[in-house]
Amino acid sequence: MDPTTTFCPNLACPARGQIGQGNIGMHSRKDRRFLCTECRKTFSASKGTAFYRLRTAAETVTLVVTLLAHGCPPQAIVAAFGFDERTVTRWMARGGGQGRAVQEHLVEQPRDLGQVQADEIRVKKQGGIVWMALAMMVKPRLWLAGEVSEQRDMTLIRRLIERVRRCALHRPLLLCTDGLCSYIRAIRETFRAPVRTGVQGRPRLESWRNRCIAQVVKRYAKRHVVEVERRIVDGTAARVETLRRRSQGDGVINTAYIERLNATFRERLAPLARRCRAFVRHTRTLEHGMYLGGTVYNFGTAHASLRLTASAADTAPRHRTPAMAAGITEHGWTVQELLSFHVLYEASP
Repeated sequence: MDPTTTFCPNLACPARGQIGQGNIGMHSRKDRRFLCTECRKTFSASKGTAFYRLRTAAETVTLVVTLLAHGCPPQAIVAAFGFDERTVTRWMARGGGQGRAVQEHLVEQPRDLGQVQADEIRVKKQGGIVWMALAMMVKPRLWLAGEVSEQRDMTLIRRLIERVRRCALHRPLLLCTDGLCSYIRAIRETFRAPVRTGVQGRPRLESWRNRCIAQVVKRYAKRHVVEVERRIVDGTAARVETLRRRSQGDGVINTAYIERLNATFRERLAPLARRCRAFVRHTRTLEHGMYLGGTVYNFGTAHASLRLTASAADTAPRHRTPAMAAGITEHGWTVQELLSFHVLYEASP
């Protein structure tokens, strides 16, 4: 219990959410409670984490959530540990909710994205089909955002692009997608900025400068790719090539990085796997699994292509996670660190 790394979560406290102000003291080590000297309220050390008000030991919950985040079926956990299936489902929901809060707090912050790739995954649901749309920052292999919808339509794509917009600084940006036409309209309408002229009324919106769009259209015959067409929708060929080389090096316009991320999600979420018997019962469950698996990938999974070569002072190569490569963290997180990260909620989680 370290008061210097904790903030007061009380909604009425003037020092709410502020770390290192000296207003947090120890109230009870036995009960693991802090005291805020500003509002004179006490709060649990697990407030704002996935362990808040859980009676089961944190180590046990962490072990179960770790297995879930890496694709272990809940039925196997029930058989191995003897927990009720509803308990395992609730822990997964807590892990997914905590993952979403961490993702929005740390990842969905403005930064120079360089190149972003987006794609959708068709997911089998009991009684139908749902779609999961994902977006990633290419250079650090960072998963930026995801959305789930029963329809593969403009609403789904617009929600995804709006999340990408929250992650982007007004810098030169290349967005690579598949041939779905909804991306073009969503990107053009989302990546705009108001032009202030001093005249009363709603300002005119102007598209970002140096915002480029490229598409990779694949044509199939008998379930095999027979032709690949690369289109530059917005931007010049020179600008697109500069942004592409800056983020991925040699090669051509592609969506290979987001497709590789799709494979990671398929590995860790059973309903995403092709030709399997696993189905999603509720869309909410899929969202929890997406955020849990995505944040574990961002903060706790070392990526081979991000490894730093050994230097003269350090003979061993340094493995990095996407969050480390993006400058968000300095070390790879364990699942317990992810679940115990304090997030400032607007209301009780």
